[in-house]
Amino acid sequence: MKKKRCCVIGATGMVGQRLLTLLENHPYFEVTALAASGRSAGKTYAEAIDGRWKLKVPMPSCYANMPVMDAAYPEKIAPLCDFTFCAVNMDKAATKEMEEAYAKCEIPVVSNNSANRWTPDVPMILPEINAEHLKVIPFQRERLGTERGFIVVKPNCSIQSYVPMLTPLLGFGLEQVVATTYQAISGAGKTFNEWPEMIDNVIPYIGGEEEKSEQEPLKAWGAVENGVIVKAAAPLITTQCIRVPVTDGHTAAVFMKFKNKPSKEEILELWKNFKGLPQELELPHAPKQFITYFEEDNRPQCFTDREIYGGMGITAGRLREDSLFDYKFVGLSHNTLRGAAGGSVLNAELCCKLGYFD
Repeated sequence: MKKKRCCVIGATGMVGQRLLTLLENHPYFEVTALAASGRSAGKTYAEAIDGRWKLKVPMPSCYANMPVMDAAYPEKIAPLCDFTFCAVNMDKAATKEMEEAYAKCEIPVVSNNSANRWTPDVPMILPEINAEHLKVIPFQRERLGTERGFIVVKPNCSIQSYVPMLTPLLGFGLEQVVATTYQAISGAGKTFNEWPEMIDNVIPYIGGEEEKSEQEPLKAWGAVENGVIVKAAAPLITTQCIRVPVTDGHTAAVFMKFKNKPSKEEILELWKNFKGLPQELELPHAPKQFITYFEEDNRPQCFTDREIYGGMGITAGRLREDSLFDYKFVGLSHNTLRGAAGGSVLNAELCCKLGYFD
C-alpha cells in the first residue's frame, strides 16, 4: 500500500502531540504537513513547542525541523496532503467552519473535535461499534459539493469507558443506564505542572460533559436514514462527570436495567467475544481483544490497566447484581489514546482500508 500523506492540524496541543507519536513510522500514513494557529506559523515544530511538550515519551525527532503552517489557510495545505487530522482548540463555530473549509478543498478531515458530532450527515465513529455509519459520507459530500472531501469525527473520550460494554447488551432491551465518570486531567489538555490545583483535589463538574455523555451514545447506536444519522430512542442515560487527580485514564461506574435481564455468564461471554471491523481487518491500532474483563475486585485501575493493547483496549471489572438496578460494573479507557488521538488514527485506518481516502 502506498502511504497516504496527512497533515495534523492543531499539532502543538496535547492531542496533536499524541497524534504525531502514533503516526511516526505508521504503515498506512506519512505526516507531510503540520498546522497550528498563526502564533506558531512560520516556526519549526520544535520552536513552536518551545518547552511545551506534554507527553512522557520524547518528541519524535522527525518532526522537530518541520515547518508549522497557518491552519487558517486550507488552500495552501491541501496540495501537501491526502487527508488531515484536526485537533484544534477553538470554539465550536470556528472549528466547524474550519473543518468544512478543508473538506471543500477536497481534503477528508478526521476530526478529534466535538463541533461536528451532531451534524446529521457527519458520522461519529467508534470503529468497533458503528463503522456502518460511514455510508452516510456520500450524502455529506453531496451537501458540501465535494468529490473527495468529507468530515468524520470520533465521540467524546469519556463514553468509551462504558459504551463498548453496553453495546453487545442492547439486544436484551437495555432500558436505563446510570454512569458516573472519573476523568483524568489530560482530558482537559493539562498536566499536573500546569494545573497544580488538581493535586489532592476532585472537581465535581466538567462543562458540557454530562450532556455529551448522555446523548452521544444514542447517536453511536443510531441508524442512517434518508442520508442522515437518526439517533436511537433508548436506553435512557443519566450521567455525572467528575475530574479526578489522575494523569490518564477515564473510569466509569455504571448501573444497568434491562427489559429482559441476561445472566452474568451471558454478559461476560458477550464481552469476551465482542469485536468489530477493526479486528476483522487487522488494522494497525485495533486491539486484538476489544474488551478485557478482570475477575479481581480491585481492577481495572488507571495505573496498571490504561495502557492495555497500547492504550487502545477497553477494560472492565466488578460486574455484579445490584439492589436497585439489574447489574453494575466498572469500566476504563485511556482518554488520550483510545478516547482521543488513537481513536482518530483508528478512524483514519478504517477510512483508508475501506477506500474513503481514494
